[in-house]
Amino acid sequence: MCVLSGQGKYLKGTDLILTRYYSKTAGLIRPGFPNISGDICMNKMQLGIILVILASFAISAYYYPSMPGRLASHWNLQGDADGYSGKLFGMFFVPALLAVMCFILYFIPNLDPLKANVAKFREHYDRFILILALFMLYIHALTIYWNLGRQFDFGQYLSPAFGILFLAVGKLVENAKPNWFIGIRTPWTLSSEKVWEKTHRIGGKLFFATGIVSFMGIFFPQISLLIVLAMALAIIVWSLVFSFVEYKKEMGGKQRVDKK
Repeated sequence: MCVLSGQGKYLKGTDLILTRYYSKTAGLIRPGFPNISGDICMNKMQLGIILVILASFAISAYYYPSMPGRLASHWNLQGDADGYSGKLFGMFFVPALLAVMCFILYFIPNLDPLKANVAKFREHYDRFILILALFMLYIHALTIYWNLGRQFDFGQYLSPAFGILFLAVGKLVENAKPNWFIGIRTPWTLSSEKVWEKTHRIGGKLFFATGIVSFMGIFFPQISLLIVLAMALAIIVWSLVFSFVEYKKEMGGKQRVDKK
């Protein structure tokens, strides 16, 4: 097992027992073991993400010989296939995209000047990456299933997946702290911590509500994606307007205090 000390060094064996380390929670230097659950080189979320990526490639390789030369790869809002691709591209584009996407999402917070804030909700962020990876794996599996000749209403099968994804987005947004990469980033949320907190607290609940509505698409597949897209667009517009209004209120209050 590979464990990080408070000084960022990898320790093993008896060196681990004798090391004095920095406790971030208590702010003290003390002998003993680090917080192993938080400092293990690969945590459960990381392992889960890697397994999902490997599974996407494994599924593609397994079913590749059974696939036709031309694969359906895009569906319209009515659930009908309206786009096609070659066999190699159709089978391995999503796994490759998934691998690149997860790599970028996982490491890009390290570039953030406010990465200390990201660390405060990192568990929620890593869980979101895992759920997003599972979402893409699910879509990839549906695509393969369709191209094996077992056609179905794509929108109906996507609805619960969108529901889970939006629930995860809601949880992430609700817990996000100010940073440059993750969350509802408008000029006004990035300029005021109070505006950030208010916008994300309510925005998280709105995304959560969108997730609940998405599940209803199982019963109304013909309009489910339209409703979800409309609600997502409404949240974006609301975020811009709400954060602007709240920022103006805050600035107005500060000006009145300064005049006094």
